[in-house]
Amino acid sequence: MARGWPHHAMLRRVSSYAVKTIILLFVISFLWLQLRVVNLKPDLFMPLKSQYNDPELTFFANYSAIVNSVNATTPANIKLLLDTIEELNALQDVNNVDKFGPLNDNDVVIVIQVHNRAQYLYALIESMKQAQNINQTLLVFSHDLFDPHINALIQRIDFTKVIQIFYPNSIQLHPNEFPGHDINDCPRNMKKEEALKRNCNNAKHPDLYGHYREAKFTQTKHHWWWKVNHLMDGLHITQNHIGPVLFLEEDHYVAPDFLYILRMIENLKITKCPQCNILCLGTYVKSYNYAAFSRKIEIVKWLSSKYNMGMVINRNLWEQIKKCAKAFCSFDDYNWDWSLQHVSATCLPSPLTAMVAIAPRVFHIGECGVHHRGKDCSSDRVVHKVMKVLSSSSSYLFPETLTVHQSFRKPFKAPKGNGGWGDVRDHALCCSQVKNFSFYC
Repeated sequence: MARGWPHHAMLRRVSSYAVKTIILLFVISFLWLQLRVVNLKPDLFMPLKSQYNDPELTFFANYSAIVNSVNATTPANIKLLLDTIEELNALQDVNNVDKFGPLNDNDVVIVIQVHNRAQYLYALIESMKQAQNINQTLLVFSHDLFDPHINALIQRIDFTKVIQIFYPNSIQLHPNEFPGHDINDCPRNMKKEEALKRNCNNAKHPDLYGHYREAKFTQTKHHWWWKVNHLMDGLHITQNHIGPVLFLEEDHYVAPDFLYILRMIENLKITKCPQCNILCLGTYVKSYNYAAFSRKIEIVKWLSSKYNMGMVINRNLWEQIKKCAKAFCSFDDYNWDWSLQHVSATCLPSPLTAMVAIAPRVFHIGECGVHHRGKDCSSDRVVHKVMKVLSSSSSYLFPETLTVHQSFRKPFKAPKGNGGWGDVRDHALCCSQVKNFSFYC
């Protein structure tokens, strides 16, 4: 017994060392795996369903590699950044013209409003890449933020013509002065009486709910309005373009047949609805039934809350809207679509009438955005849902014919504004972005 005890003790020590070594190796392996997952950009990282032949994993495979390969630097100060953006806007370089040729009169111009959500934009670009006839379009990316990662995604596009434009009155370029937030601007919730005593910049001009402007909200309407004006009357390649102009945003996603359906609706408009002046490829439906609705087009009075996604207009309608610049720019609502609704109801010769694809070809994937309040915000979840919807409905896409029916709805009143746009400085800036603004505003 006396001789056996050291032997058993040694075995226990060896066993203890082995267990500790195993635990240490496990901890190291676990930490290594965690670091690997972080490097895969977890917001777009999906649990592995299989090692091979997973189209969803393939779809997102390049995103991390692209953004991680970019030297994420911007010009060192505001002056250099302003000079850079002025130079880019002046150059008006169009990529891939040598490959795809000039813009033809009836080609589709697709203008995409971009802020800072590169993951959504990546999904949109990948969806457009799969679309039929995308090589016969011009993509115009309009930015209110200079971001190297986003620029890298766009500069890699090789499937059609591309141009980038940059909103010159962005918060990024004016962080401490209007149209950004001036330190002497009145706080949003300050009472007017207190604001007048303090003599802050916009004390006399709260919105219709008694609140003062917030730059992060006013910028979206300013950017939208500048973008359309610059596209129609400023860009050399589009200033005389008479073909369709499709409006998308960075958090949209398109079906493979979105351009095909656009052309079919255009042809149908000639005979079925010559009075229609706006087309709409996206709707906010909660469930998708392509078997029943893929071929169906609805004629409706345009409503901003339902038909603001995937809108298509032409130059004739734009000339009418531009004449209503004062109505758009002075309406007390920080949303461009509600402001356009006000223009439709109060200023245009007749309210906007839309032809709408009941089964959407443009989808909203942007749960994570300016107005998102909840904690459950995953940019990949909705993308994968839309991918599955389109995959399961692929046999119903590209229909040979379309059918039209008209919806009869009660007349609607001109909308009351949501506020956020009471500051006369916003009215003036908005008007100044219109060519010959003194005539229209």
